Amino acid sequence: MHQNDGDRVEVDNDHDSTYGSAASTASTSISTSVLNYEWKHGRRYHSYQSGAYNFPNDEREQDRLDMIHHIFYRLMDDQLFLAPVKPNDGLRVLDIGTGTGMWAIHLGDEYPGAAQIVGNDLSPIQPEWCPPNVKFVVDDVELDWAEPEPYDYIHCRYMAGSIKDWPRLVKQIYDNLKPGGWVEFQETANTLYSQDDSLKPDNAMVKMMEGLIEACNKIGRTLDPAPSMEGWAKDAGFENIKVETRRLPIGSWPRDARLKECGTLMGVNFVEGVEAFTAALFRDVLGWSQDEVSVLNANVRSAVRKGDAHALYDFHVIIGQKPLLQSK
Repeated sequence: MHQNDGDRVEVDNDHDSTYGSAASTASTSISTSVLNYEWKHGRRYHSYQSGAYNFPNDEREQDRLDMIHHIFYRLMDDQLFLAPVKPNDGLRVLDIGTGTGMWAIHLGDEYPGAAQIVGNDLSPIQPEWCPPNVKFVVDDVELDWAEPEPYDYIHCRYMAGSIKDWPRLVKQIYDNLKPGGWVEFQETANTLYSQDDSLKPDNAMVKMMEGLIEACNKIGRTLDPAPSMEGWAKDAGFENIKVETRRLPIGSWPRDARLKECGTLMGVNFVEGVEAFTAALFRDVLGWSQDEVSVLNANVRSAVRKGDAHALYDFHVIIGQKPLLQSK
């Protein structure tokens, strides 16, 4: 079943294309081997399973990830999930690729009755403070799972460009859910478009996204898993699959107040995050020079600030349920 936000995103002709953001996170303590970070292109990267995640994990990137959490939360009408689950009923929850842990912490605060919320990530960048029912582990979800007990609900968000074998991951999620348990994927389809033809093919934002897609394809970690999620979920055995698509703007141009807020912060995400997007993938995978990358980054920032291209992503939410009765 598909649900689509079919309404056109109306342009606010009086919009102000200025941006701003503020966030801060603290790092948790863990073994020296995991904290032995790699440094390149002026940014800090994870060392555990080096190369599996091609974006930084320093405080600048942590601030950006916290902002992404807020954007997605607002885009989803202030909901952390769409699956028909009730965490307060003592549910056991897993957050795959938890990043700074904001989704898991938010869930723990909002649902203190959840039995346990586990967030895993390659980087130990989550805060030391968190609700008592939340814990974080350093783990690679592409390795074989060794969970002590299955989960009631598994959440996987913003993992594009990070996974080599999505069908295997989806099957491991299925195998580690209780019968009747739910999975939820939240991902952007990373091809930019506009509804009014204001986004031209030579726009720097388009060029950047095309380069990122090419680089991720070269290393076998697709930047566009969202369109295939429904099929992978069916192949793994999930039932009651639903797909909902919402439009996510870049820039403060929408008339709708919620979309304007999301778009403004996505503009900040591009302006402040472009260096993180392009550093490793353009330099190390596509072979661009530092000067070429710097020019692209400057052009992306300029295109966002100019604000005349009404760029959009499609944001997909895919939910599915493991059958209550397993076929023999």
